[in-house]
Amino acid sequence: MKQEFSEATQRQYPMRLILRVAGYSSAAWYGKRHTPRSGQRRGPKPQVQDEQLLELMTGVIASCPFHSEGYQKVHARLRRQGVCVGKQRVLALMQANNLLAPVRPKWNGSSRPHTGTIITAIPNQLWGTDGKKFFVEGEGWCWFFGVIDHCNDELLAWHAAKKGDRFAALEPVREAVKRTYGAVGKGIVSNTGLFLRSDHGSQYDSKDFQNELKFLGLQHSPAFVRSPQCNGIIERFHRTLQEQVFDVYRFTTLEEAKTVIGEFIERYNHDWIMQRLGYRSPIEYRNQHQQVFLKSA
Repeated sequence: MKQEFSEATQRQYPMRLILRVAGYSSAAWYGKRHTPRSGQRRGPKPQVQDEQLLELMTGVIASCPFHSEGYQKVHARLRRQGVCVGKQRVLALMQANNLLAPVRPKWNGSSRPHTGTIITAIPNQLWGTDGKKFFVEGEGWCWFFGVIDHCNDELLAWHAAKKGDRFAALEPVREAVKRTYGAVGKGIVSNTGLFLRSDHGSQYDSKDFQNELKFLGLQHSPAFVRSPQCNGIIERFHRTLQEQVFDVYRFTTLEEAKTVIGEFIERYNHDWIMQRLGYRSPIEYRNQHQQVFLKSA
């Protein structure tokens, strides 16, 4: 119990007794002491005023290599610059200054649960692959194929081609194996515990594709039938690729498309920050956790 010292009597008295004698209630006394004066703000003053923060936010948005990042990523990029500010304040300022990205339409697909684990604790346990069509003026529909690591969403390899057949689908798989294990050869991935997840597209169910996986020693983990969420990591990357590249650029040749796609993937791996990675990029996440990964392997 808090006590106060009396100069007159040279003794200490409980604060409760002093207030009772003086005719004050405890609630009234403490409320009066802690009520801020008119015009004062509760709590510490913000380190950055609104005008300065708005300038910093517009700088982050202008220098970002990606289109239409939301307020949470803007907040994360500010924090990476050492700016101490809350998410809600960033949201309020972006709303007031018409800086918010357009709201994406909600997913209308199946929400059925599944038992397939799609996120791994360490890299090179589960890769995902899939194909996506995109349009090139003068050449028509072309195909993009990629291989992604389910641990840190790093795009390991990719291939773009006019035909989306089994051989085109195999190109990024072989390239990812070469980059990760140093070569492409018989049984090179055997005994590593690595699985490759895909859907049941004709490219992946083909005999040629399956024979190549067996040659490499790469175990196949097909997604459940009519459950595309099992291959959700590469599907989410395809959505990002669509929004950041295919919805933004018009291509006149396939070679032009390859150049733009390659530049985007380089930026994506190094600069695309994700909430589930602690607002770090795929490369940052892998580098910062490399020692943990090695100990866990």
